Amino acid sequence: MTTNPDTPKFCAWCGGELLMHERHPSCAACGRVSYRDPKLAAAAIIPYNGGIVLLRRGIQPAYGEWSFPSGYVDRGEPVEAAIEREVLEECGLRVSARWLVGLYSQPGKPVVLSVWHAEVEGGDLRAQAETLDVSCFEVDNMPALAFEHDTRIIDDWLAGQRMRGGGA
Repeated sequence: MTTNPDTPKFCAWCGGELLMHERHPSCAACGRVSYRDPKLAAAAIIPYNGGIVLLRRGIQPAYGEWSFPSGYVDRGEPVEAAIEREVLEECGLRVSARWLVGLYSQPGKPVVLSVWHAEVEGGDLRAQAETLDVSCFEVDNMPALAFEHDTRIIDDWLAGQRMRGGGA
């Protein structure tokens, strides 16, 4: 049995003890495998007022640090809809997710991040309940960013903009 807190200890079907076999725990009683699927999160890069929208996070992880509007995708929810919901909830803008910037994952981390270019359709840019502050920053004058992959995401977005014939 593993001691990882992210690993269930008992079978959801019969209540038997889960034991680690190969990559996934399985039930000692009924044999059912308990897959530990990744969790999908979605983030948006939003061009606005000559820069891109960033927010100071009002929740963990990275409380108080700057990053893109983002959040988890609910089971059965289209990723684009999750992005549009999260942006509205975090910074008051109604957006439309337009194209995939990239997918980002790290060894040993359960979250896969889907990043999309989104365009403003309406709303008012303002901090919401989970956000300490929201602002626009020029790509060449960014604050320190919350997550180590954020700089790579911006580089990938800029490359995507160039491929589509747009500027930054």
